[in-house]
Amino acid sequence: MKDLKDLLPVEAVRLDVRAADWRAAIAVAGRLMVETGVTTEEYTREMVANVEENGPYIVIAPGVAFAHSRPSPAVLTTGMSWARLAEPVEFGHESNDPVTLVVALAAQDSAAHTSAMGALARLLGDPATAAALATAPTPEALHAVLAGERAESGPEAPEPPASAEPLATAGPSASAESSATAPSSAAPEPSSFPEPSPDSSPEASAAEPRAVSLHKILTVCGNGVGTSLFLKNTLEQVLDRWGWSRFVTVEATDTISAKGKASEAVALFTSREIARTLGDVGRPVKVVQDFTSTAEVDSVLRDTYDV
Repeated sequence: MKDLKDLLPVEAVRLDVRAADWRAAIAVAGRLMVETGVTTEEYTREMVANVEENGPYIVIAPGVAFAHSRPSPAVLTTGMSWARLAEPVEFGHESNDPVTLVVALAAQDSAAHTSAMGALARLLGDPATAAALATAPTPEALHAVLAGERAESGPEAPEPPASAEPLATAGPSASAESSATAPSSAAPEPSSFPEPSPDSSPEASAAEPRAVSLHKILTVCGNGVGTSLFLKNTLEQVLDRWGWSRFVTVEATDTISAKGKASEAVALFTSREIARTLGDVGRPVKVVQDFTSTAEVDSVLRDTYDV
């Protein structure tokens, strides 16, 4: 599995480039992948079409767009590019515009770049590292920050619940909004263990009382290979901090697959644009505005489990 510095070579980094609009900004990032042999020019058109069809959900954090499309013949090898803009550009996102950074991904499948997505999510989610990336004077200096991954844990994440066990169920009603209030400090009662899923047999419950308690949360984007992986990694960081990783699994998926898999999940985490596309799937749909913010994801997770 390739790491971030392998997928994003220094030749694929451009700083302080000018773009007239969001299409031109994506084109800059796409051209870098063409020049480094990652894609053909058709893939740049596919990235633009993705936004035209699904909206600006690729703006995953304030000022940051993560341009990508589905795996296709236009992807020659898995790779990335980094285009820092000289002037901010509007993508049409309700809360994260304007964009000053476009990171582009071309993936041959959904597996080869998962480690790199985790590294990038941690780097962009750390305020000190994000500031270093925003002010790096040269592509070489920026690449050194990316390769170093020396981000220290920032102070933004709240303390986890005192209990290491999730509640039995998420809220019963589907919602396309995350909680607007600050995370509660209340913790689940120690006796509030996850319950077996409805389709678990009594025999399985008796033999493996903890194994059948596993919950699933889906992180959803248009294609299942880009922004959903970003959100998955941030959510897993929060679950690790809470000590809930043994009980809650996270799966990144696309909008079409998510509708079929929703019944397996306790909740779906996604952007506002994708939440509108999903509609009512019979499970709570939770909106996350900043996919790199462990504090926001912590709040949404608390809202999901009412803790």
